[in-house]
Parts: sequence; C-alpha cells; structure tokens
Amino acid sequence: MKRCANCKSLMPADAPKCIKCGFTSVTPSAPPRSPSPAQAARPAVAPLPSFAPGERPGRIRSAWLLAKQSWRVLMLDKQLLVFPLLSGIACLLVLASFAAGVIAAGHLQAEEGDTTAWVLAFIYYFVNYFVIVFFNSALVACAMVRFQGGSPTVGDGLRAASARLPQILAWVLLASTVGLVLRAIMERFEFIGRIVIGLIGAAWTIATYFIVPVLVVEKLGPFDAVKRSAELMKQTWGESLASHVGIGAATGLITFLGVLLIGVASVALAMATSNMGVLLAGGVAIVAFMVLAALVSSALTTIVLSALYLFAAQKKAPQAFDGVAQFAFAPK
Repeated sequence: MKRCANCKSLMPADAPKCIKCGFTSVTPSAPPRSPSPAQAARPAVAPLPSFAPGERPGRIRSAWLLAKQSWRVLMLDKQLLVFPLLSGIACLLVLASFAAGVIAAGHLQAEEGDTTAWVLAFIYYFVNYFVIVFFNSALVACAMVRFQGGSPTVGDGLRAASARLPQILAWVLLASTVGLVLRAIMERFEFIGRIVIGLIGAAWTIATYFIVPVLVVEKLGPFDAVKRSAELMKQTWGESLASHVGIGAATGLITFLGVLLIGVASVALAMATSNMGVLLAGGVAIVAFMVLAALVSSALTTIVLSALYLFAAQKKAPQAFDGVAQFAFAPK
C-alpha cells in the first residue's frame, strides 16, 4: 500500500493515481520487505486460460469462472478462512449474550413504545454488524496484499482492520441506524408497505456493496463511503450481482451434494453395521461440512468483491484474474 501526497489516503501500491482524489503524483511506497524462503517458494495465482477469439461467455459462466479463480486465490492463503470463522464465533457470542440479557430483563415481548427494547435492538445491531465489518475488512486487506503479489498473514489483516477502526465504527453507526429505522417503519405498515420498505432496504444493500473495500483502501467517512460505493456499483452492477449470485449458487450446490453424499453414506453404513452411532457421526460430519462450506463461500465472495473493487476503481483487474477479467469484468 502507498499513501497519496495530496489527501493522504491509502491505495494499492500499483495504482497509477489516487483512487479518492485523482492526484497523480504520489509518494513512493516503502521498499518491499524481502520475502522469507517459505514465502518466496509460494506460487503465484495461476491465471485462467484465455478464451478463443470471438468467444464471450455469459454472466453465469463468468460468475462460475470468478468463483473458480477466487478458489485458487484462497488455496494460496487458506488462513484467510480464519476471518469468517472468527466472525461467526463472535456473532454467536454476541447473540448469546444479548439473548441472555433480554431474557433476564424480561423484554421477550416488546410492547409498542417500549424504548428499552429499541435501545437493546440498536446496541445488538451495532455490535453484531461491527464484528462482521471488522473481520471482513481484515479479509479484504489480505486479498489486496495477495493481488499485489504479497503473502498476507492473519496478523496483517487484523492490523489493517484495527488501523481503520474510526472509519469502521462510523460506518457501523450509520448502518445500524438505517437498519433500525427501516425495521421500525416496516412494522407500522401493512403488507404492501412492507414490500416497499423491503425494496428500499434492498436498494440500500446494493448501494453499499463496496463499502468494506472503500473503508479499507480509501478510509472515507460513512456518508462519503456510501456515495463512493454507489458510484462503483453503477460501473459494475451486472458483474457484482452476477458474481455474488454465482458464488452463492456454486457453493450452495456443492453443499447440497456434499450433505446428500454424507447422509446417504451414513445411513447405508449404519444399516450395514447395525450401529446407530454411525448416524450420529454422520450428523456431526454434515454440520461440520456445512460450516466449512459457509466459511469458504464467505471468503470467496469477499475475494471477488476485492477484485471487482480494484477493477471499478482503477479500470484494471488484478493479475490473479487474467484470462477471465476481460469478460467477467467487462460491460456486456
């Protein structure tokens, strides 16, 4: 990463100009550290083969190729799975602590006008969303390092996310407020009104799709970050939505097939051995497989998000996505 001499914002080291203010004369980045022998031996991300002349895959195939290449990136840095794992564990702890507090305080049935219930809901939104954004920021920072040819570590990601705590906290405060306001408004409307508010919430989600990379790279305030994210989304809306849906569909299909295979094998083995303990072991294996699939899906989505951000901000896809970028990242 390097810092702009004009606005002092951070950007990838190979950016030709400042992503935030457009300033072209930037201070040189610090000389890279010499890699350790283990890091030097690590291979670069193998690019996908180029398509035949005139061949243009559709969005569905492009999304699949993006997922495949993201998987290659993840296989070089398997430790990146730690971030969604830590995020999931932390979210469960937050949920358990708030549930215990709500039960102890007797606020299971929130009545209309119950200020305490709304305050508790806001605090839960804030803490839970902070956990998600913090660890996603760490994962995005590591993806940026990998795209620049580096070998990121878990510590690198956590330090990068910690360095952006002011931006993360400001954004989480805004997002929690918007989420709670939309929920409060939705509860006051009938069916049609709830659909309208739901559409507004969906539009908000789409507009803030690039929020985490913007926070990590450009270190903007919450309102500027929303504006910047919406601008980037306009440039890559088709690619962003297709990649998100494509990765979800791919991991969902693989999860279904894996669960089906484990389930059938467990039942068959239990019947053959007359041992019901095999079914219990199969159930544990299914849960573990589903958790692993969820972690992988989250990591792949964040890797593609980081690549799309660089493409939208710099008009240049990371080298790791050579061979598919000219189709997957190009307007159709």
